[in-house]
Order: sequence, then C-alpha cells, then structure tokens
Amino acid sequence: MILVLSARWFLGTSAGTSFLESYPGQYSQPDAPRGYPWWLNWAHFFNAFLMILIIKTGIQIRTEARPQAYWTPKWNKKRKISLTIWLHQCLDLLWVLNGVIFVILLFATGYWERVVPTSWDVFPNALSAGLQYASLDWPTHGEWAHYNSLQELAYFTTIFIAAPLAILTGVRMSGLWPANNQALNKAFPVEAARAVHFPVMIYFTAFILVHVILVFATGALRNLNLIYTGQDATNWAGFWLFALSLAVIIAAALATRALVVAPIASLFGRVGR
Repeated sequence: MILVLSARWFLGTSAGTSFLESYPGQYSQPDAPRGYPWWLNWAHFFNAFLMILIIKTGIQIRTEARPQAYWTPKWNKKRKISLTIWLHQCLDLLWVLNGVIFVILLFATGYWERVVPTSWDVFPNALSAGLQYASLDWPTHGEWAHYNSLQELAYFTTIFIAAPLAILTGVRMSGLWPANNQALNKAFPVEAARAVHFPVMIYFTAFILVHVILVFATGALRNLNLIYTGQDATNWAGFWLFALSLAVIIAAALATRALVVAPIASLFGRVGR
C-alpha cells in the first residue's frame, strides 16, 4: 500500500508528470517486428510446460530423503543417480533444445530486437514502467506486442543471463561434466554451481508467477489471445487454449512419479533400488 501511494504521489507531481512525458515506459523501435509468430507461441508453451516440471523435480531432489528408485546408465554401470535426478536432467535437455531453437529463430527472424535493448533509454523507461505498475496504472498502451522497457529487460535477463546460468551450473552438477578433469573442477567447483543453481530456480519461479499475474491483471482475454493464437483480439479463444494447456501441464506434473517414469527410464538404463 505504501509503495502504491508513493508511486501515485510522485507521478502526480510536476516532476513525475514531466518524467512520464519524457519516458513513457518504452522507447521507439521502428524496425522491430510486430505480433507473435506461430513458432514463438509454441516455444512459449513448451518452455512453460518444461519449466514447471523442472521446478517440480528440482524441489523434489532437494526434499526427498530417500529416493523411490535409482537409475544406472547402460554405458556407465558405476554411475548411480536417483530416478528424480534422471527425470530432472532429461527435462533439462529438452528445455535446452527448445531454448536453442527459440534463440536461433529470434535472431533469424529479427525478433531479437524485441527482447534485446538497443538504446540506453531502456533504463529510464523501465523505471517509468515500474512506477506505473506500482501505481496500479498498468503501462499497457503502445503498439501491438511492443514490450515496455521493464518487460524487455526482464525477458533479456531471463533468456540471456538466467537461462545460461541454469544450463552451466546444471551441467556442472550432472554426469555430463568431466569429473576427472582436475583443472576444470578447480576452476568451477561444484559447490559454486550449487550455490548459484538454486537461486536461479527461485528467479524463474518468481518470473513465472509475476508473468502470469500481469497477464491476467492487464487484460486477460487480449493477452491470452496474443500468447496462444497470435491475434490481437478480445475473445475467449486464447483463454480456452490456456485452460487446455494448463490441464496438460497439471496432468504431466502429476505423472512425474516413479510408477510412470521408471518404464521410460528403463529404456536407457537399469532402474532399481
């Protein structure tokens, strides 16, 4: 409440009004492509689908005292990890693949300009957008699917900073890391990877929660249509597609248990106690 009142007070002053006039919350990006292409909508769904399962299994790894089962790869019978870790790492690999395809398409189609700042004006405009959010006067004005500067910085941080950190630290803690390379182990201790990996997961969790809240708070039907149908329309099509995707994600989350995962894992190794 104090934050809301403070933001409203400042924006109501002559200094606040002048600041909004100079920095409305987004800077001009005349060459950036508009709208949402089909590949971006699909990548968005797969990313959400995989991230929810990755976060769920990540929490399971940290909290399970005694794994229900273990997995041993066919090519390395000396290695033994919990079935939950195996599932988590498989989901990670799918998430990385989805992310690589997404980034390639971002740069191949020019959509990178939507999420990579191209002007120093992004910072005062991000502050402006933040003040507007804090005042509950949502910064929803502007061209179709033209992100405000705070969104742009958040997406840039997520795609190009948080995601690489999650991948690098995840690889360090996985069986993909060359464990016998003492130089690499000394340069990047596993303790450092663990210290970074969990906070990054917290960041992703917070990002998803804020993202979903703002989607619904700033015009749910229009936003869901943009995300799921790629159309700038206000109808229920996007909402029902969102409901269907949510049902798929919930069903998948409920299915991440040993009874379901073990038969799949046994195709790639031995599952047992």
